[in-house]
Amino acid sequence: MRHRKHHGSLGLVTGHRRAVLANLATALITHGRIETTQAKARAVRPYVEKLITLGKRGDLHSRRQALAKLRYRPIVDKLFNDIAASYGDRPGGYTRIIKTGFRVGDAAPMALIELVEAGYEAKPVKAAKKPAAKKEAAPAEKEAKAEEKAEAEEKVEAASSETAVEAEPEAEPAADATAEESKVEDK
Repeated sequence: MRHRKHHGSLGLVTGHRRAVLANLATALITHGRIETTQAKARAVRPYVEKLITLGKRGDLHSRRQALAKLRYRPIVDKLFNDIAASYGDRPGGYTRIIKTGFRVGDAAPMALIELVEAGYEAKPVKAAKKPAAKKEAAPAEKEAKAEEKAEAEEKVEAASSETAVEAEPEAEPAADATAEESKVEDK
């Protein structure tokens, strides 16, 4: 039975699919990045990563296995001498797939597959936070926020009282001016 054996056949017969993957891998090794359909990019990613792992092993048997897949000696030499040497410390994940949109002619989803930069640095392990410190910090943060709110409210009240005080003196001179005008008219 062939149950659960399905993988990306790309709608191609076996010989054609092997040729397409070998050609895509050759182009990727040669140029460092290629643009193809998303399905082909997802299919060629494990293919190329296994070839780079063979290159990292570097023995004669690995070289012959890679040559059987790629069928082009200068590309295998580049894979073993240049690319695999640059990924010596990296534990996998040699390629990156970036979606680029849709092709104009048939609206096929396109992707850019590229070799990631060779300089690999392990990410530092994050230190675990202590839950007790977090609980102690939470009330202090709440107090600080409450103080900030109180200060903000005081500023708003002070600003509103200042505008009220400023508005009142303006009202009084206006009343004085109308009183003076009425006196002038009476004379």
